[in-house]
Amino acid sequence: MKDLKETIKDLKPGMTIRVYQKIKELNTKGEEKERVQYFEGIIIAKKHGQEIGGTITVRKVSEGIGVEKIFPLNLPTITKVEIKKEAKVKRAKLYFLKKPGYKKKLKEKVVKK
Repeated sequence: MKDLKETIKDLKPGMTIRVYQKIKELNTKGEEKERVQYFEGIIIAKKHGQEIGGTITVRKVSEGIGVEKIFPLNLPTITKVEIKKEAKVKRAKLYFLKKPGYKKKLKEKVVKK
């Protein structure tokens, strides 16, 4: 099993991933509660490589509305990153997936587990 650092190094645009993140919430009594929430989507951009300020932009469509989240790669609240699928892409930034008229599917590659 790969550790988190190795998995983050392997991330590329076109991959469908699930990012698990710790979230702290306050309940009705004012007590702090911690839980793990995941965000699943396709990586449309990876910026600044393995630098301290490196980020990935993950996009999904939820109930017909596009949702994007930018994750810093060195964020301490990220507990796990699962690679679900990998698509064959010819671009480093997949911003064309944002266009409202874009309906084509990306061609999938086989993911080794």
